[in-house]
Amino acid sequence: MPSADHAHTVVSYIVKEVTSGSFIRSIHAYGSSGIIILLLLHIGQTILYGSYKGRRELLWLSGCVLLALMLGMAFTGYLLPWDEKAYFATAVGTNLIAEVPFLGPILQKLVRGGDQMGTLTLSRFFVLHVFVLPAVLIGFIAAHVFFFRKAGAAGPIKEDPVHPKLPAVPFYPRQVVMDAIFAIVLIGILAVIAKTIPMDLGPAANPADTHFLPRPEWYYRPAFQWLKYLSGRWSFIGGILFPALLALIFAAAPFLDRRLERRPWRRPISVGAFLLFLIGYTSLGIASYRDDYRDPAMAAQMRQQDEDSKTFMEQPFVPEVAAGSVPASLVSAAPKV
Repeated sequence: MPSADHAHTVVSYIVKEVTSGSFIRSIHAYGSSGIIILLLLHIGQTILYGSYKGRRELLWLSGCVLLALMLGMAFTGYLLPWDEKAYFATAVGTNLIAEVPFLGPILQKLVRGGDQMGTLTLSRFFVLHVFVLPAVLIGFIAAHVFFFRKAGAAGPIKEDPVHPKLPAVPFYPRQVVMDAIFAIVLIGILAVIAKTIPMDLGPAANPADTHFLPRPEWYYRPAFQWLKYLSGRWSFIGGILFPALLALIFAAAPFLDRRLERRPWRRPISVGAFLLFLIGYTSLGIASYRDDYRDPAMAAQMRQQDEDSKTFMEQPFVPEVAAGSVPASLVSAAPKV
């Protein structure tokens, strides 16, 4: 089980000493972004094509749960390296939980394992990321496939989603081959990115550092910027109520849009609402990156944090050595794995 005292050293050892350790970790990190991109593309296609219509309510709801679980995987996995950007970004996210009325402080302590973030927080996030969430994901993936098989493919946008006229096409072998080729190409792209731009690991988390500016991954940036606009007494509305309302409307799409019409130009409300959300979400993300470098002091701090990460990556691995054991100089001189 990971601990706050050793987690960063373990990841540092993997990145700096283990053969291809940095490459594998980079594929894992970039892969998380790739999954989010594919999910957004899939959701966009489903909404534009009206593929949630025609007795596909359970299929859509299971997909919504899968989206939430993947976002949870991204959030819990971000803390595990226990470097400064992971620590402080997670601290901001768990602080938001405290805004829930009545139960907020209790939920925050439950997630963190106490009042402050530490080994209990890291252990709980590790168990969630490695065991609990993947197990639930597998279950809902199976349910999603089952509901898809029951409802059938929606087909072209002019097709009746309830009584399609086109004959069903076997999944094997054509679709299997196409999916396999796409997966190989995608893995190849991730491998090239991981090899040319390895994912950095920053210095170990220092809770006493009051100058560090926490920033989440790009897909959480719009939400981070939104909270900057609605902070203080508005934090509950901006951080809890409004996202919950959006999630409810999103999940209720098949129940709100009951017409069998699937052509996007004949569905201005649902398609327009989705496009409006995309524009707003993208604009918030751009504004977040823009604000980081508009203020000179903030821009200098962000550049310093990037420089600190690069400096740490260039430094040799320094193992933790218990008192009375082999000197660190001899341990570091050992051959690489």
